[in-house]
Amino acid sequence: MSNIRHALSVKRADDFAQWYQEVISAADLAEESGVRGCMVIKPWGYGIWERIQRLLDQRIKDTGHDNCYFPIFIPLSNFEREAEHVEGFAKEMAVVTHHRLIADGEGGLIPDPEAKLEEPLVVRPTSETIIGDAMARWVQSWRDLPLLTNQWANVVRWEMRTRMFLRTSEFLWQEGHTAHENMADAKEHTMRMLEVYRACAEEDLAMPVIAGEKPENERFPGAVETWSIEAMMQDGKALQAGTSHYLGTNFAEASGIRYQDREGTQQLCHTTSWGVSTRMVGGVIMTHGDDDGLRVPPTIAPWQVVILPMLRDKPEDDALIEYCEKLRASLASAEALGEKVRVLLDKKPGKAAAKRWDWVRKGVPVIIEVGGRDMENGVVSLLRRDRLWNTENGKTAFETPSAETAGQAIPALLEEIQASLFDEARDRRDANITRGIDTLDALTEFYNSNGRYPGWVEVQWAKPTGAALDTVVEKLKELKLTIRNVPMQTGAVDGACIFTGEPAVERIYVARAY
Repeated sequence: MSNIRHALSVKRADDFAQWYQEVISAADLAEESGVRGCMVIKPWGYGIWERIQRLLDQRIKDTGHDNCYFPIFIPLSNFEREAEHVEGFAKEMAVVTHHRLIADGEGGLIPDPEAKLEEPLVVRPTSETIIGDAMARWVQSWRDLPLLTNQWANVVRWEMRTRMFLRTSEFLWQEGHTAHENMADAKEHTMRMLEVYRACAEEDLAMPVIAGEKPENERFPGAVETWSIEAMMQDGKALQAGTSHYLGTNFAEASGIRYQDREGTQQLCHTTSWGVSTRMVGGVIMTHGDDDGLRVPPTIAPWQVVILPMLRDKPEDDALIEYCEKLRASLASAEALGEKVRVLLDKKPGKAAAKRWDWVRKGVPVIIEVGGRDMENGVVSLLRRDRLWNTENGKTAFETPSAETAGQAIPALLEEIQASLFDEARDRRDANITRGIDTLDALTEFYNSNGRYPGWVEVQWAKPTGAALDTVVEKLKELKLTIRNVPMQTGAVDGACIFTGEPAVERIYVARAY
């Protein structure tokens, strides 16, 4: 395949970080905004997020939640009630202290000293505290439980090192918050939402993930348990793609979320929270992109099929457009992956090859080109984005079915592409998980000798806590590693912890991560 001329100037194998940035630009997903750490999400990128949002929102509603909305400004005193929570976010909080500007006498503006707020307002980094206040008002009796809420919103966390979609000062997300009668119900719900995230990632984004519990040092601030789904990117790094937290009664006590139980006694609610964000779009890029740009799984593609008539600015163009419109209408009435096929007839002026490569870089699953000769012969030129190249001759792998055959075959083809992208990513992940390392020295040697993209390692450990865990974290930090999670499905332990030498009680994944 050395004779293939790819659409991007940077290859994944050469510089994955630079490749990632080029995909975002070449696929027209987002751009810098002029505000540090904030991005402009362009129509194609936002269209992918809208698809994720729509599909996940339905999954959330199917589990009994109602959407609502809470203010972006949160009184600082709300955070101060939950010490561990505020400590976890303090360094990332953006704070509003004034409500008016005045001229500084030199052509600029400054905060008006007379307009200082009595209490500073935090720009929402997460909403546990303000939603807790609402829950304290809404919950009076066991009959009000469980209380299942969700909101789609933006949040602000003042990041020092930013990267578009993966870590930005402002990002979009959903955050679910629930209140329950007891620990068992709340824990069950925590796991139910973790499964919702796993299903969304694997079935909608075609992104294989490993679900498991986070170690003590990686818990959400104030949580009793944190669970995550972890995905492997093509450079072998881990991406935390979603989290679900059992909060115990910590936030209920801070916010006064109590209910009268069936015996008439006042009890604290057990609460949960869980969320995913636009980081998922970054995960799609790094899971499915190739050296020609993005490849979008059909389920989340804003357009699943794009038809490109090869227009020549001549009278016969009208007949060609009519031919293509019939194909578009036929496809748009068909169903694939549980929905009507999303198909675009791209009639914008421009050379056919240039338009084709624009859509290749954007990653639309199926591209159909139709020229005058194709119309005369009743055929189309079809290109599937997941198999772009003919590996024998280095040319684009066009197929030329009849228009009728293409119209009938494309729904099944979209389902095949969805499954193919998932299988490819799963097989790559599984091939890059190493097992059998049983000492810290061997772990060090593995990560020091396996190049830039070494993947993950599964090791056994004794679940140390407190100071012993801190020591492990420091050792891993020297190798630029973190504990990802304790996988829910893994083999039994049969040896010693590689960090402490104590008998192992579970297996964990360690990896470099985003």
